Amino acid sequence: MRFITLLLLALVLSSLSACGGARDSGSSDQSAKHLEKTDDQTVRAPEANDRLEREAAKSTVPHENVSLKQADAANTASQAIERKIIRNATLTLEVTSPPDNQRKITSIAETHQGFVVTSESTRRTTEDKAKPEVTINLVVRVPAMQFNQVMEEIRAVAGRVIDEKTTGQDVTEEFIDLEARIKNQKALEAQFLEIMKRAGKVEDALQVQTQLADVRTEIEKLEGRKRFLENQASLSTITVTLQSPTQIVNAAGFWYSIRSAFSDGVDVATAIVLFLIRLVIALLPILVLIVLPVGLVAKLVSMRMRRKRLNQERADDLRTKV
Repeated sequence: MRFITLLLLALVLSSLSACGGARDSGSSDQSAKHLEKTDDQTVRAPEANDRLEREAAKSTVPHENVSLKQADAANTASQAIERKIIRNATLTLEVTSPPDNQRKITSIAETHQGFVVTSESTRRTTEDKAKPEVTINLVVRVPAMQFNQVMEEIRAVAGRVIDEKTTGQDVTEEFIDLEARIKNQKALEAQFLEIMKRAGKVEDALQVQTQLADVRTEIEKLEGRKRFLENQASLSTITVTLQSPTQIVNAAGFWYSIRSAFSDGVDVATAIVLFLIRLVIALLPILVLIVLPVGLVAKLVSMRMRRKRLNQERADDLRTKV
């Protein structure tokens, strides 16, 4: 019974520790300050109070305002450094040679301690069929501190920036919440370990072990989420699309119409030839496996019928002569 009571107290204390810790600390600090203030006031003599008031009056107000501004600036700077921000960017660039620029972007990422996650190339035939268009998609990850510099160097590679998009997600609040939850779960884990040491029965030990396994699973899940946020915030993701310049074709004029008609005629002739070739290739197995054996069988049957007819005619001739 005593063991179960300890177990229930540990669960209740763990749930109340997170919400009551901050309130208790704040109230205790205020009460301590209040007691110190009352004690000082009771001990001090009236002359000492008058002297302190005169010294406080001599102190200048602008000095206090400057110190407050400096404190606010220092606090803001510290918060900016501690913030966890996930930054991503998407770029669509027009370049003369996508494969060459792909190597340049890879070199830029590696120079700034980054790396290429994925690389995909696509070829598409243009209308005049003179030169195929190449499109390359790259996903690059670089340190967050080098994000702006890497973006500038990638822009400098391109002849023209077609599209650009930059996004940022502040996950500082979630990160701090995860740290607090991990701390509470670890404190709860320590309490369960102490309770397990005092367990005198096997059933009680198994019950505590089950609760301890649940706490350990929750800790691992929270730590995994924390590591994911740290990774996403420390490494920014840049998605780059490299594409060839779009060729502008003059679709007007007599010679363009003749060239288009000739090109269409060549395409039609090529399609007919390819159709005939496919037809012959498709019919060849039918000729070999079906038509040829049937023709041989028909020829053998006709030869036998002819031979039989000749033998019959000879027999009839012999009868007539006799």
